[in-house]
Amino acid sequence: MKYILPLLLLCVFALAFAKKQNAYTSFIDGAKQALPLAKDLLPYLACMLVAVELAKASGVYNLLQFVFEPLLTLLGIPQQLCQLVVLKPFSGSGSLAMLTDLLLTHGTDSFVGRCACVVYGTSETVFYISTVYFGGTSIKKLGWAMAIGLFCSVLSSALGCLFCRLFFV
Repeated sequence: MKYILPLLLLCVFALAFAKKQNAYTSFIDGAKQALPLAKDLLPYLACMLVAVELAKASGVYNLLQFVFEPLLTLLGIPQQLCQLVVLKPFSGSGSLAMLTDLLLTHGTDSFVGRCACVVYGTSETVFYISTVYFGGTSIKKLGWAMAIGLFCSVLSSALGCLFCRLFFV
C-alpha cells in the first residue's frame, strides 16, 4: 500500500519518457495554470469561511437544528445526530469534532455511533464544495444545485441510518 504513490509517479515519468516529453516542465506548466484559478477562488473561499464562522458564533446552527429536528427524526435519523446532519453541509471540521464527541459519548459500536459514522461519510460540505466548484466558473445561479446537494445529503443520512437499523440492530 505504501508503494502506490511512488509507483504512480514512476508510471507518469515512464509515460512522459515514452512520449518524449519533459515531465518536470509539464508539471510546472500545469502549476502555472492553476495559480490564476486559485487567485480567483480565494475571495469566494474567504467569504464562505467567514459566513460559516458567523453562523457558528450567532447560534444559527442551534436554530436550524431546532427547526429541522422533527423532520429528521421523522426520517429515522436519531435525535442525537440532528445537529451533525445540520452542521455537515456547512463545516467539515466542525462536523468532524461533533462526530468525535458523539463517538466518545455513545461509543463506536452503538447504534448512534454507527449512524454518526455513516452520516459523516455519506454527506458532504455542500456549501464549501459549491463555493469551490462554482467560484471558478461563470455560473452564478446555483440555487438548484445547492437544493439538490442538501436534499441528497439529508437523503443519504436517512438511508444510512435506515441501513444501520436494518443490518446492525
